[in-house]
Amino acid sequence: MASRATGSGTISFGLVSIPVKLYTATSPQRVGFNFLHEKCGTRVKMQYYCPFDQEVVTRQDMIKGYEHAKDRFVTFTDEELKKLESERTDRVDIVEFIDEEALDPIYIEGTYYLGPDKGGDRAYRLLADAMKRTGKVALGRFGRSGKQHLVALRPYRDGLVLQQLYYADEVHSIDDVNFPRNVAFRPVEEELADKLIEQLSTDKFEPDKYHDEYRDRVEKAVEQKVAGQEISIMPEQPAAQIIDLFEALKRSLGNKPAAQAPAEKEAPPLQAVASSELSMDKPLKKAAPVRKTGREKKPATG
Repeated sequence: MASRATGSGTISFGLVSIPVKLYTATSPQRVGFNFLHEKCGTRVKMQYYCPFDQEVVTRQDMIKGYEHAKDRFVTFTDEELKKLESERTDRVDIVEFIDEEALDPIYIEGTYYLGPDKGGDRAYRLLADAMKRTGKVALGRFGRSGKQHLVALRPYRDGLVLQQLYYADEVHSIDDVNFPRNVAFRPVEEELADKLIEQLSTDKFEPDKYHDEYRDRVEKAVEQKVAGQEISIMPEQPAAQIIDLFEALKRSLGNKPAAQAPAEKEAPPLQAVASSELSMDKPLKKAAPVRKTGREKKPATG
């Protein structure tokens, strides 16, 4: 998937300024559905309704409010909110450098590729190479779209990436998680667990081996519906009910990794409940005819 530039900015640290461009690094591929009127197949529209006045409210008649207590709001005009925005500089101000391993990945919200803009090649290359040699990550503030973001710059392959970070008060504490502690295991159980991990281990991460099976099934079903065919799904694989951990580990070692395993009658034993994998062999129901929604729109009321 090709990256595209989404904006430009400047990296600033000390007296050095480096013009850069931001590129998309990720684009989630999700299955999207629209709500239609079942009676006619027309796509429905969203409207805002005031239960007090019992009428539909247009955007021109709306203001923004902050709920400071239950059902109690303070209101803001667009002009007031504009004054509260951060400076629109599109500048990344580097505040400090930290060791690369010191940045907990749980704080990472999103990633962008950073490339040099016109006139910034030499300074960009110098910064990227220096950070790679020293194993450092830059932390800074990024003023964009009127908001101030906490960001990290890190070397990545031949360049730099910008990672938008969560602020500390946006990350939940792990202390509330009830982890099992003081659990005793027999040496043979630990040995089997280690062997199972070793058996399933590979030398590198190969993302192309994985894909969204749910999305594939939905897209296949869409193709079948458009073609007027029956929707078919795969039969569910029965899963063995294994309670004993030691027995589960032993039987797991006898199975190949899921990506390489041939189809068998018995599902991998570590599963405790039946799998819901779908298949294209079993017909489910007759597809409904495709509805055309190009009918003339009626004027909205209210």
